[in-house]
Amino acid sequence: MDNLGLIFLSETVGTALLTLLGCGVVANVLLTKSKGLGGGTLMINFGWGLAVFAAVTASYSSGAHLNPAVTLGLLASGADLSALDVVIYIVAQLIGAFLGAVLAYLAYKKHFDEEPDAGIKLGIFATGPAIRSYGWNFITEVIGTFVLVFVVIGFGRVGDADASTPAGLAALGALPVALLVVGIGASLGGPTGYAINPARDLGPRLAHAVLPIKGKGTSDWSYSWVPIAGPIVGGVLAGLLSIPLLPLLSA
Repeated sequence: MDNLGLIFLSETVGTALLTLLGCGVVANVLLTKSKGLGGGTLMINFGWGLAVFAAVTASYSSGAHLNPAVTLGLLASGADLSALDVVIYIVAQLIGAFLGAVLAYLAYKKHFDEEPDAGIKLGIFATGPAIRSYGWNFITEVIGTFVLVFVVIGFGRVGDADASTPAGLAALGALPVALLVVGIGASLGGPTGYAINPARDLGPRLAHAVLPIKGKGTSDWSYSWVPIAGPIVGGVLAGLLSIPLLPLLSA
């Protein structure tokens, strides 16, 4: 398998695991008759963090970007990524995120059938604001994603005088990046549910739109631009600001 094929496979598998386990923990906490019903926000935060742990571990061969905001942030920071590389990363991330959400739905199919609240069903797949204010929701997503990508780049540069940029989330190792995601969720997740990843939101939102979910209601496309645009802006800003603010250490 050539390098682009390996990247595509690795990123698809990784993001599928990410949304299978991430959407799965939300389903466990929210859906009627689930044994995890009422587990709370922190359970969701830790579930998403452990989903990232599994995804990073499985997608080590591509550097575990798992997120278009990470890919674009690394590009902005000077990473050696071609235009084709970027397209392959992002397409694979979107496909994987869609597939993982479908698997999460299948795992909880009978519980979706029993759930009367269409909003809860959508919330398992896609993020939504606690207070709908598109501009402020956008800012929240920019800030949260900036923290993610800036720290990823910082970890990759610590003590490495020769490497120009980290490969991706794998530069941190699975456990540190998982804890970072838990921390972002615990601190900044309240306003929007912290997408901090366009693929994580768009792929599952598309799955919600096409799956035959009983009584599912709307997929809330009017909000969908926020968890796409906010993370992209936050990731690119982190990449650009990493150049002056995260200099490589000299040997």
